[in-house]
Amino acid sequence: MFASVTDALAYIKDNNIAMVDLKIVGLGGQWMHVTIPASQFTQKCFEEGVGYDGSSGSGFSKVESGDVNALPQPDTGFLDPFWEQPTLSFLCDTVTADTKEPFPSDPRTIARRAEAFMRSTGVADEAWMGPEFEFHVFDRVDLSDDPYNTSVAIRCCETSPDGLTAPIRHKSGYLQVPPAEHFHDLRSEVALTLDKMGIDVRYHHHEVGAPGQCEIEVNLKPLVRAADQAMLIKYVIKNVAHRRGKLATFMPKPLYGEAGNGMHVHQMLTNKGAPVFFDDRRKNYANLSDLALQYVGGLLSHGRALTGLTNPSTNSFKRLVEGYEAPVNLFFSLANRSAAIRVPRYAVLPEDKRIEYRPPDFTCNVYLTLAGMLMAGLDGIASKLDLGEHNFGPFDVNITKQNDAFRSKIAAVPRTLHDALDALAEDHAFLLQGEVFNHAFIESWVATRRDSHVRAVAVRPHPHEYTLYLDA
Repeated sequence: MFASVTDALAYIKDNNIAMVDLKIVGLGGQWMHVTIPASQFTQKCFEEGVGYDGSSGSGFSKVESGDVNALPQPDTGFLDPFWEQPTLSFLCDTVTADTKEPFPSDPRTIARRAEAFMRSTGVADEAWMGPEFEFHVFDRVDLSDDPYNTSVAIRCCETSPDGLTAPIRHKSGYLQVPPAEHFHDLRSEVALTLDKMGIDVRYHHHEVGAPGQCEIEVNLKPLVRAADQAMLIKYVIKNVAHRRGKLATFMPKPLYGEAGNGMHVHQMLTNKGAPVFFDDRRKNYANLSDLALQYVGGLLSHGRALTGLTNPSTNSFKRLVEGYEAPVNLFFSLANRSAAIRVPRYAVLPEDKRIEYRPPDFTCNVYLTLAGMLMAGLDGIASKLDLGEHNFGPFDVNITKQNDAFRSKIAAVPRTLHDALDALAEDHAFLLQGEVFNHAFIESWVATRRDSHVRAVAVRPHPHEYTLYLDA
């Protein structure tokens, strides 16, 4: 929003801004925030940052060395539409409290290092990313999670008959119209709110899931900006829903038997403004350049390891099952939603040619996910990976309809978070290039996810176990 610190400070003064809100990205991918009265917000805040405890919530440091600083970035400023007092928000980098150097595990810093490494290779100077936003809107979710009362009760007006409209049938929500479709106005409010913030919405619609599943799509942006934008879009969706008395969730699989929420990521590279994914000679499959096919190969060859970053929750793998347009096999294809990588059929112009990586979901840290995918693709380019040699396709078939002999030759995504973390622990050298990630970070990420997610869920009885075993 602002070209300089001077512009930002002038805006605060000239527009009667009451509060300045600093938004910080934690390792888990969540936003945290600290708010400063505008009268106390000075140039020093931009130069040195504002101190906070990096050991509480963000996951950046230990209790005994918790002090870090949130360094606001002027170009990320936006008017926050959800506060009573006029509030200007900035996204922040996390820096060390003493030297003000970028904190090594700050997600925005890691994403920028990935961009810098790409430019150092000479392959491209911009990585364009475009996540798709799938989410559910519920009327309410009543949750109890204690030893003597474990339950989740979900209510959604689209599947609960009200005597005025027919409920949307199971798995039949795609492109539904009102009155059966209840959330058109909510999504339009989201789109108009984002427009005021400078984010262009391509379209919005009801998704396949009957109980309030929605989708919003936006245009591709450079990697760090795309991640910033993703955080802001999630924030707007959740707050608009809350303001309307609803709950919006990006949980990958909130309901058994219905479609889950993915974060399909469209991506392409450019060099000096020119697209590099298009095959000028039109000799390759789907008019993808040799470089694009190598990029695809990098994503697929490291696909199992990437799920440790792109799908870092136990719930992620309840979405990655057959029958719900969720990819379970690592191959690519044109316009094929059973493939891990889909080449959009409608992207025919050189400047539109791109690929869509379909496994990720929004339990990820979007900065780490976009950086990890870029590093995998660049590794495929560096090694000139041959897709055919690794049986990555293209396969223009619905993989779920193929026989076991055909499918056994195609690598599968991990089936559990435990397996995904094992894959990441074994295959992460591609992430260490250019010191974008480091081994200590990967080791800590894997260990933390094993303890706070895999083990935490594994030791708790599941409600369905009572159906199976209560009469044992």
